[in-house]
Amino acid sequence: MDKPRIYLETSIFSFYYEERKNGEYPVYKAQVRKLFDLIKTGEFKPYTSPVTLQEMNMEADHKKREKMSALLLEYDINILDETDEVNRIARLYIKEKAVSSAWETDAIHIAMTTINSLDFIISLNFTHIARPWTIERVRQVNMREGFGPIGIYKPAEVLEIYEDGTGIYE
Repeated sequence: MDKPRIYLETSIFSFYYEERKNGEYPVYKAQVRKLFDLIKTGEFKPYTSPVTLQEMNMEADHKKREKMSALLLEYDINILDETDEVNRIARLYIKEKAVSSAWETDAIHIAMTTINSLDFIISLNFTHIARPWTIERVRQVNMREGFGPIGIYKPAEVLEIYEDGTGIYE
């Protein structure tokens, strides 16, 4: 079976180089690095979008911004096109209150996953993406609009599948 096609939103690239040592930050960084290890070994086909690139470019730390961008080449991450259909679905997610209108880029991240028929999006954005409310509302919109379901997962949830040495589709 084909490898899962995954969408990486901006928080994943940012946490690869996370410097904070308090709370859960070191755990999230370790999870993200394990995820990238799985990408490197070919377990996933990774994708992202121009929105992610724009958000990366807003990183204030110039060195971190360059390192985050370098991950795209190092891990052969495909950049998807932002289309009218992506923007239409993103607007529906906002209209249906899956994502707040103040966070349009988060709706676009999710819509990129939907429109490109990717298997799931991986995010550490617990406020606007990887949260039960968003997951359920996205599912409802996708069903109504005739799109298949997508997974919205935290890195830890993806890594759990591999703890016993098996892949997602095994």
